[in-house]
Parts: sequence; structure tokens; C-alpha cells
Amino acid sequence: MSIKNLFVIGAGFMGMGIAQNAITSGIHVTVYDITEDSLIKGRKTVENMLQKNVKKGKMTEASMQDAVSRLNTTTVISDCKDADFIIEAAPENEGLKISIMEEIDKYAKADAIISSNTSSISITTLASHLKNPSRFVGMHFFSPVPLLNLLEVVKGLQTSKQTIEETLSFGEQLGKVCILSKDEPGFIVNRMLIPMLNEAFFLIERGVGSIEEIDLGMRLGLNHPMGPLELVDMIGLDVELAVMEVLYSEIGDPKYRPAVLLRRMVAAGHLGRKTGRGFYIYHEDGTRTPNLDLL
Repeated sequence: MSIKNLFVIGAGFMGMGIAQNAITSGIHVTVYDITEDSLIKGRKTVENMLQKNVKKGKMTEASMQDAVSRLNTTTVISDCKDADFIIEAAPENEGLKISIMEEIDKYAKADAIISSNTSSISITTLASHLKNPSRFVGMHFFSPVPLLNLLEVVKGLQTSKQTIEETLSFGEQLGKVCILSKDEPGFIVNRMLIPMLNEAFFLIERGVGSIEEIDLGMRLGLNHPMGPLELVDMIGLDVELAVMEVLYSEIGDPKYRPAVLLRRMVAAGHLGRKTGRGFYIYHEDGTRTPNLDLL
């Protein structure tokens, strides 16, 4: 089926990225968050990104205005009642996500598909808190959502075949290339990515290479578009720590045990681009320099 109305929970970087992707695909979107300030900020971010696309000639002013007209915001979670599809994009915290699922379940249409953008938490566990877990599925988008074409669709033990088929169809409607994963910790991509990121943290801890050298090595040696340290700065160190904690707890393999350096940086509030300081320091003029305090 073709999805016409999408409800996104969370006006953060991921939630607004999903919303932007959807409105430019012709889908009407309502974004929910608990504060009006978060919604105003999120909407402004989307408008700024679309305006940049206009300036680059990637879309017309008319198409931008058309897309923006499909974006609505709300602080009332029961507004999900008319949505065909619901995507939760709240922080990577199992308790928080469960509480959201239980609240959404009170108002969602019986035939609406409910999904989570979690990158590590069990889809089967989240589904167990819904009246009809067969309509629940994982949708792991990649950041920044409007630019990265991959979507991991994750099947919980209770997820029905119909739900999977409709979710894959919706992913294609959003212009994504979909891959299907079992409900294993980290799914497919993070299961491979996390040990690589963690090893980069260990290299900094042990002074094997500098921040810039490690990133340059990955970019030029393996042809990655970004090095591991600049990547984790973009995603958020707190997000990566949360994912690692889940993987290490569920799998127990030492390669998923978060480096002490990562724990210390999160404790210090050095979370990457969003705080202006991570493995790099981000300056007001748009430049960045390595965080030499880590060496």
C-alpha cells in the first residue's frame, strides 16, 4: 500500500531527517515532541536544509514550498490516530521507547504499522508491549537520513510477513534501498561498525596515531567517505555509547566493550558536533581542529 500520512515521534536530528525525507517524497508528516521549542527548532532545520537544496539547484522554490506544506508538528501524542505509519525516533533508551510504545498503542489505528528507528534495542522486546505485536517492525535509518539511501528493516519474532512487505514498500516509497535483518543485537550494519569505531578509540587511548591520521587512514586507505572519529562526532558519542552498551550486554564479546575514553568523554559532555566538542573541536566559523586534550 502507499503511505499517505506518517507520524514521527521525536524532533531531533534523526526524527527531522526522516520527516524531511518523507515530505520530499510526497508524504504528509506530523512530527511529535514534548516541547514546542524542539518542534520549532526541528522545523527550522528542515526548512534550512531544503533552502540549501534550492540554492544548489537540486530542487525548485515551488517544490520546496510544496514539501514544507506537508510538514505539521504537535505536542499531542494522540494526534497519531490518523497515521498510516508511525516511526519512533526517540533517544536510544529502552525504558523511554517502551513508554512511548505503550502510549502510542492507546491511539494508533488498528491497521497502522508502528516502528522504531532503534539501532540496537530488540524489536521483539519493544513489540511485546503492544496489543498487536505483529504490526511492529524495526526501521533503522542512517544519518543524515535525506542523504544516505540505506534502510535496515528489522523483523521481530512477532512481526508478520504482511508488515514486512508493507514496510519494504514504504522504504522504497522513501527512495531507500532496503536490507532485511533478523532481530539480533546491532542488526547488520552496527554489528560490523561498532568494533571498528571502538578500535579507533583504543588507538587514541594508546597513542598509536593522531586523530587526523586515524581518520585519514580510513578515508584514503579504505575509501570511506568519513573517518571513524569524525563519523562518531556526527552521530553523537552518547548515541554510540548507548549502542555499545546494548551490544556488550547482550553478546558479551569483549570487542563490543566500550573504550574507557568513550565513557569519559560522554561523562564530560563532549558528545561531538552537537556540543561543539568531541574528537574534534567545532568552531563558530565552521572550521574544526583536533581535540588535543585527548592525546
